[in-house]
Amino acid sequence: MSSIKKPLVGIVCCKRNQDGHYFHMVGEKYINAITNYSGCTGVLVPIDQEQDINLSVIENMDGFLLTGSLSNVHPKIYQEDLINPEMMLDEPRDQFVFSMIKKIIEKGIPLLAICRGFQEMNVAFGGKLYQDLERDSNHRGHDFDRDQSHNVQYGLSHEVELIKNGLLHNLTGLEKVEVNSLHTQGVKALGEGLTIEAVSHEGLVEAFTIDQTESFNLSVQWHPEWKPGNNLLSQAIFDAFGLACKDFQDQS
Repeated sequence: MSSIKKPLVGIVCCKRNQDGHYFHMVGEKYINAITNYSGCTGVLVPIDQEQDINLSVIENMDGFLLTGSLSNVHPKIYQEDLINPEMMLDEPRDQFVFSMIKKIIEKGIPLLAICRGFQEMNVAFGGKLYQDLERDSNHRGHDFDRDQSHNVQYGLSHEVELIKNGLLHNLTGLEKVEVNSLHTQGVKALGEGLTIEAVSHEGLVEAFTIDQTESFNLSVQWHPEWKPGNNLLSQAIFDAFGLACKDFQDQS
C-alpha cells in the first residue's frame, strides 16, 4: 500500500539542549514501531509553536503518540514541590502536551501514551506521581541499570495483571503478562475518569484508559515500542492503535 494512504500519527517531540543548541527529538524506536507495526506513518511534531499551528497539526493527524523520555513532568503541574533539583525536566514539552491532550481527546483522535506519556495522561486528568518510586513508595524494582545493554534494559522485568474484560485483556485473551520496566516515577494517585487496565505484581498502576470516550486510547507505563514483533502484547497494542487510526482517517 502506498504510504500516502496510510494514516498519519503525530509523534510528540522532546526538546533538549545538545552542545548549546536546542533540538526537537524522538527516539527512533518510536518511529520504527509506528512505521513497521501499526500500518501508519509517523510525523514528528515540534513543541515550541504558535497555538494556531498546534491546532492545525491536530486537524491533520489521524492519531497521536506520546512517547517516553528521560525527562519527567514538572511536579508543579500536579501541585508538588520539586524534590530533586537534578531531575531532568522538559517544561516546553509539558506546556505543549498539557495544552493539547484534551483537544485531541475531544476530537476523538486515537491516542497511545507510553512511559512519560502515560504519566502525562495521569497528570492531565488530575492525578499525581511518585517523583521517585524507590525513595517515596513501597514499589521496588521498576527502574533499570543504565550501564547494561539495551537488550538487557528492555528485557522482560516483572509481571502485570491485565484487568478482566479490560482493553488489554480483550485484545490478547491474557490475564497476566511479563513486561519491561524502565521508569523511576509512577502513579501515586490515579486521575479522575481513568480506568485501570493493568497493575504490577505489587499493585502499581501500569496501564489505564479514559472513561466516557468512544475513541481508542491507551496509556501504558512499560515500553511496547521495543521490538513489538517479538511480543504478543506489544504487537496487539500497535495493531489496535493502527486500526483505530485507519478508522479515524476513513471517517474524516
